[in-house]
Parts: sequence; C-alpha cells; structure tokens
Amino acid sequence: MGLLLRSLMVLLLLWSPCLLIIAAQKPMHSARVLDAILQDYAYRAFVHPKTGVVFDGTVPSNLTGIKISGMRLRSGSLRTHGVPSYKEFEIPTGVIVRPYVKRLVLIYQNLGNWSNLYYPLPGHTYLSPILGLLAYDAVNLSATNLSNLGIRASVNPIEIHFSNVKSVPDGSVPMCVWFDLNGNVNFSNELSKHTCSTTQQGHFALVVESPAPSPAPSAPTPSPGSHKKKKKKNMKKVWIIVGSVMGGVLLLVLSAILLAWLRKCQQKKMEHMEKASEVGETLRMTSVGSAKAPAATVTRTQPILETEYAP
Repeated sequence: MGLLLRSLMVLLLLWSPCLLIIAAQKPMHSARVLDAILQDYAYRAFVHPKTGVVFDGTVPSNLTGIKISGMRLRSGSLRTHGVPSYKEFEIPTGVIVRPYVKRLVLIYQNLGNWSNLYYPLPGHTYLSPILGLLAYDAVNLSATNLSNLGIRASVNPIEIHFSNVKSVPDGSVPMCVWFDLNGNVNFSNELSKHTCSTTQQGHFALVVESPAPSPAPSAPTPSPGSHKKKKKKNMKKVWIIVGSVMGGVLLLVLSAILLAWLRKCQQKKMEHMEKASEVGETLRMTSVGSAKAPAATVTRTQPILETEYAP
C-alpha cells in the first residue's frame, strides 16, 4: 500500500508542471475575467502617464488578436469637455462618473476574432468585432482586479462608429447589441449607418439575425380516396400471396397422395408376380407306355416308341 501511495505521489509531481502549463495556455471564457486581465495589461502601458493621451497596450500571447488602449482623464474634464474621438468612440459632454473620483481611466477593447468566444450570441452573426469601453479608478496605475466605475451620459449619448464591418447579407437588417456588465443583452436600431449609441459603458457590436435553416419538405397528404385505393390494392396483394401459398400447399398434398398411390400399385403388382412365379402352371399328365409323364397341350413332334420301329 505504501509503495502504491509513493508511486502516485511521484506521478503527481512529474505531471504537475505539465498541468500548470496546460492551465496557463487554456483560454478563459469568462468575459469578466477577461476584463480584469485586459485592465492589468492596459495599465502597464502607462509608463509615463499623461492626461488625455491614448496609450496602446500589449496583450499576452495567448490573447493575440485583441487590442487594448487606456486614456487617463480628470472626471471634471470628462464631464465638461468629453472626448471627441477615442478610437471608435465619441464621448459627448455631460458624462457623469459614479462614485466620484478625481481621475479615471477609460479602457478601450477590441476583441477581434475572440468576440464570438467570449460573447456568444445564438441566432445572430457578428458584422463587427466587439468593442468595449470600461471605466476604472486611476488613483493607482499599478493596481489589478479593480472594480468598474459607473459612467452615464446625461445629455447626449455616447456614439460608436464601427470601422471594420462585414457586408450585410441580402434581406438582413443590422442591429446594435450591447452587453452590460451584468451579462444582459440589449438590442437597438442603428443611430446611422454603422453607428450605435449608448448612455453607459459595456461591450458593443453590430449583428444580423442568422438565417433559419430551411424546413424539410413535408410529404404530400394523401386524399381519402387514394388511401382507400391503396388499402384495397394492399389487400389484393395479401390475398394473392395467401392464395399462392394455399395453392402450393394443396398441390404438394395431392402430389404426395398420387405418389403414395403409385407406390402402392407398384407394390401390389410385384407381389402378384412373385406369387405367380412361386405357384407356376399345372401340367396335364399322360401315359407313355407303362409310365405316366406330364404332357404339354401342344408339342411339335409326337413321341414314338422305339418298339414301333422294331422288325
């Protein structure tokens, strides 16, 4: 038992580095976990932070394809002046931050080809990558796992101008989709072509409804008359089969009876011939001199005694 336990412990020690590597390479499918990771890497871009300047960050290698940026702002300046152009976002004046902080960081996300993985949307197809706009406290630019601040556009909405949009399928109408921080999904119409609007932070994209699969062609419903004809035809086939089977059985029985009768007749004939051969035909006796001998009814030559030729 002790040897088995030691063997298991050795195997566990040998496999533990491999398990750690696998766990590190496995993508995390939780959107909130992804937000925390991207916040950490976006804050790392503030080597020499300047207010109102966009700093592009670098994501880890296992998230290649995602783009992030960070911009540090004063809350009062954001409310008074807004941000006319921050990547695809146009932030108007009148944006309120809750709870109030002196400085905040607006983090921009472009999830690229990871959009559908972290934000699956059954029944819909993405026309654009998901874009995120999230607000965090800027008091400590080395902090991680920060909670989101609340921002709200109190006068005009925040506009999102999507630049990388796929062609719209014929007959489809693009829609705006907004994923809030609680995981709720909200749909709305475009403000203008390739443009959506929001009053709060979150993740945004353009989508269209996926075409429903074509229903399988239904079999034509048979009319009552055709059903009766089909039933009658089937019954006729059944009676033909039954009649054929019964006829075959009757013919087989008659053949057996005939064969038995022929065998019986042949047996009687053989018995009669055997009996006749055993009994034979009784010959008539006749006197020849002083002796009696059988004589046939017809003979070719008559018997002559030798005494008749004596001198």
